[in-house]
Amino acid sequence: MTHEAVIVSGARTAVGTAYRGSLADVDALELGTRAVAEAVRRSGVAPELFDDVVMGESLYGGGAIGRYAAIEAGLVNAPGIAHNRHCASGLSTLQTAAASVIAGMDRVVVAGGVQSTSTMPKVKRRVPGTDEWEEDWLAPSHRATPDAPIDDMTITVGWNAAVRAGITREEMDAWAFRSHQRAVAGIDAGSFAEEIFPLEVARRDGTGFTFEVDEHPRRSSTLEKLASLKPLHPEIAGFSITAGNSAGVNDGAAALVVTSRAFAEESGLSPLATVRSWASVGVPPSETGLAPILAVPKALDRAGLSVGDVALWEINEAFASVSVAATRALGLDEDTVNVLGSGCSLGHPVAMTGTRMVLTLVHELRRRGGGFAVAAMCAGGGMGTALVLEVPAPA
Repeated sequence: MTHEAVIVSGARTAVGTAYRGSLADVDALELGTRAVAEAVRRSGVAPELFDDVVMGESLYGGGAIGRYAAIEAGLVNAPGIAHNRHCASGLSTLQTAAASVIAGMDRVVVAGGVQSTSTMPKVKRRVPGTDEWEEDWLAPSHRATPDAPIDDMTITVGWNAAVRAGITREEMDAWAFRSHQRAVAGIDAGSFAEEIFPLEVARRDGTGFTFEVDEHPRRSSTLEKLASLKPLHPEIAGFSITAGNSAGVNDGAAALVVTSRAFAEESGLSPLATVRSWASVGVPPSETGLAPILAVPKALDRAGLSVGDVALWEINEAFASVSVAATRALGLDEDTVNVLGSGCSLGHPVAMTGTRMVLTLVHELRRRGGGFAVAAMCAGGGMGTALVLEVPAPA
């Protein structure tokens, strides 16, 4: 017997700018715990009823961050697990939670993602066959090649997508500029207020402050400023990826509570959205930035939908080239894509982003009267994933 998986609550921190921003001294364990605890509180579900906590983490040194958050948030009976699908980690946790609910194995699961780039551990390993230690070792998702280095996504993802899709510097800068405009307009309109919870943060001097507004969007951004930025690899002929048309480097956490529709009805909960389908794909690592182009049709087909049925999209701006390429290839209306910004403006706390995207789409589509939404993104190593949501009209 299959069940419908519904989202009954969710919460996220505001997104901080890594190293010098508001969350620079708050580690992933604390961020993840706070997001889980707030999503649980908003759900109204008793802690002892939770079956699992599935948390995305990326490059944080291992460990079961889901279990850590479960214990600290008072869900001691829920075991917890860590998921790592790089950029898509926070979206994949929702897929895993929904799958368990649909299969009838679990009734109530927390799904989320967390990234503290500011406190990410530096890892080293002994080089095989030697007694030497490699400092700042980065666990790979693929074997490095000249066209797909593992330590430089500006080439592997951003530049390769731009070249293969024929996207110009001007198109990428224009997309990034609009992303900032939309994110700033959303902040001013209060569009993120329902999804963000105020986080009390301690300063190093012992004082504290409340962090509740995404700090990465730049009000001062202009096309002229973006055009003036130097390419990140000037030694490569024609290279047009800059800091301005790339995602931010950020910190943050988000969590959702997923239940069966039957449990929601029995408990008097009002679902925010139904998880209709999802799909993940693999492509050659050098084509990572084009992976959403394959994942989206697969997810839509599984939901019995077409592009024209979808009211809102977010295609993560790991680089502006990724969103431009997917929008063009899939024939999407740009007015329905990344309507409140995305990675270039809101930032990209890697393992959190997918969960944040779902929260943003759900709340914005509720304001617009409901319908279908799609969240899609590429992920390091030649991966991509997409998820289809159905949002009911508010009562």
